[in-house]
Amino acid sequence: MKIGCCWLYAISKYGYPPSLDHTFRVLGEMKALGFDNVELEGVRRENLLEVYEKRRDLKKFCDENGLRVINFCPVLPQSVSLAKRERRESRDLFKRAIEIANFFGCATIQGDSFTPPLKFRGDSPYKESVSFGKHFTVEIDPKFKWERQWEAMVESFSFMAREAKKAKLRFCVEPRVGELLSNTDAILRMMDAVENDNFGAVLDTAHLNAQKEILALSVEKLGRRIFYVHAADNDGRTNDHLAIGRGTVDWEGVFQGLKKHRFSGYLAIDVGMVPDLDVQYRESFEFLKRMAEKYGL
Repeated sequence: MKIGCCWLYAISKYGYPPSLDHTFRVLGEMKALGFDNVELEGVRRENLLEVYEKRRDLKKFCDENGLRVINFCPVLPQSVSLAKRERRESRDLFKRAIEIANFFGCATIQGDSFTPPLKFRGDSPYKESVSFGKHFTVEIDPKFKWERQWEAMVESFSFMAREAKKAKLRFCVEPRVGELLSNTDAILRMMDAVENDNFGAVLDTAHLNAQKEILALSVEKLGRRIFYVHAADNDGRTNDHLAIGRGTVDWEGVFQGLKKHRFSGYLAIDVGMVPDLDVQYRESFEFLKRMAEKYGL
């Protein structure tokens, strides 16, 4: 099994997004924890372009420290905007993100569906930082049309899957609590609409467990369309991202399914917003090694 470290580790330590100085520091800290495979993000225009400008320095640092960037995630909320102009602008940034991903030799480039354009009373999901376990209430704008929102997503994800395929990158999207695509069947429906075998899923065990999914069934439904795995645990009541084994995720079922469908991608530890961060990453790393040995992955 190819085990990696998710960017949630960096966000948990240094905020969202981490500065470039903190980015260099956290990559070294990931290596010190024992990881050779790591993620990297570019958050909206400013941070993504900073990463682009410093890509050579970042790549040199990774090479000198024996690190491989396996997944690049450009965080582009405007990619699912109802405004065509904003979606067009996101295309240029996504092309820049593809350059970054190819420069680092990534296996995948990741997208998200982001928060619905609704009026939230109080907190809204992921507004300024990654947060878990919150309750949200909304007001529906009478002018909001789900059909238009769906068409905007299909348009953008179709473009991203095509461009990634040209660049020999696999494009994947992560269903997350509180976003437009929040569960297994939602992303399956999107796959049907996009009609591109280069469009796959990030199986995020913590988010899907919080959605009360049967994780083994999620793996079975997605099968070979699982391009990447984010591994974390919780009690199924909130979308906390705890050390693997500290919650109710059915890891035996998940690993049986991954083995059945011959999953050969990266499985990255996605623990975050916990007080004993390093302890929980080491704990998760050992858990995964035991499971890999048990299932011959």
